[in-house]
Amino acid sequence: MKKGLLALSPLVVFITLYVVTSIIAGDFYKVPITVAFVASSIYAIITTRGKLRSRINLFSRGAGTPEMMLMIWIFILAGAFANSAKVMGCIDATVNLTLSLLPSEMLLAGLFLAACFISLSIGTSVGTIVALTPIAAGVATQTGASTAMLTAVVVGGSFFGDNLSFISDTTIIATQTQGCQPSDKFKVNAFIVVPAAIVILLVYILIGQNITAPTSIPDVEFWKVVPYLIVLITAIFGLNVMIVLALGIVLTGFIGLFNGSFDIYGWFQAMGDGILGMSELIIITLLAGGLLEIIKHNGGIDFIIDKLTRHIHSKRGGELSIAALVSLVNCCTANNTVAIITVGGIARKIGLKYELDPRKCASLLDTFSCFTQGIIPYGAQMLMAAGLASLNPIAILPHLYYPFAIGVAALTAIVLRYPRRYS
Repeated sequence: MKKGLLALSPLVVFITLYVVTSIIAGDFYKVPITVAFVASSIYAIITTRGKLRSRINLFSRGAGTPEMMLMIWIFILAGAFANSAKVMGCIDATVNLTLSLLPSEMLLAGLFLAACFISLSIGTSVGTIVALTPIAAGVATQTGASTAMLTAVVVGGSFFGDNLSFISDTTIIATQTQGCQPSDKFKVNAFIVVPAAIVILLVYILIGQNITAPTSIPDVEFWKVVPYLIVLITAIFGLNVMIVLALGIVLTGFIGLFNGSFDIYGWFQAMGDGILGMSELIIITLLAGGLLEIIKHNGGIDFIIDKLTRHIHSKRGGELSIAALVSLVNCCTANNTVAIITVGGIARKIGLKYELDPRKCASLLDTFSCFTQGIIPYGAQMLMAAGLASLNPIAILPHLYYPFAIGVAALTAIVLRYPRRYS
């Protein structure tokens, strides 16, 4: 018991330093999130047994995993693309096009639908956030709407496809671990989350009535919209997100050089500034990876799994334990794919023991992992969105209606044994 609590104590240190002190101060910008991660990482290394060099190596292995390095590559390319597009005028042109096509009362709903469609098509929340967040921030500036609200609309919609898409890594792993087909899992998932998406869409239509679009919209410079259109189209067709971002960078450079937005050195400077703008995000990612590796090494995740599976007595209890397991492990790993991989085998055993439908189990694994990943401020999606919109992740959190909605919908599905044919 003591060993398990000690293993999880670095998370308590982080939450205390960042969340509690910020609440006391009444300002989430008072305590830099990097400082909270550094302090909790040092604490984790100190409280781990073994030679100091071995403990540091353990931390470094967690920070330098292939998954972490892939995220950092994406952050670097996203920063270079976002800033070069901004300097070239791509964001302003795209915002003007958006304002000219959509009535102001449909901006929130239209942005949410776009995020849902793109994420469903490409199967990744990160790619959707990279493509749409700069546009959302630009629309907020032009309309006077809350940047945090519009960014949250994109983040929420991005998890619609992350959860439902046939090509999403969470869908693939959830169905593989539970022994069912993605198409079958999709049917169960749709019953649970589509009603939630419809409700949130109606909420955005109602909230959007208060947004006032500018009366005079500048003429749209269509050439400057091309990089975003190409990024969206190639992403929808399933091209790797790193290739998509690299293509976007090249296009912004060519178009910017052609129309005189910058010279070759100006383009390089724009890319460099964009990469530097992602430095805090990269540092947080490295520190989080190392911290969570130490928690896992010390038995923190095993402790959570053991405690949650000890007192299961019914089908409903089995489903609730699967939901709690994947949610807690997701909080510890800050990665919904890794969380499903970690608890997938255990969820399968629980399902077999209590005769749960594997399609429902796969759906619960995916939905609760997306719910948790969508609301933790240190998750890659929230950090990416906050970085691109120049916000604190905590500022986005209160506006994340869709992730909270699917969490409530999935919990309701367990309690009410819904949908019946799969329960």
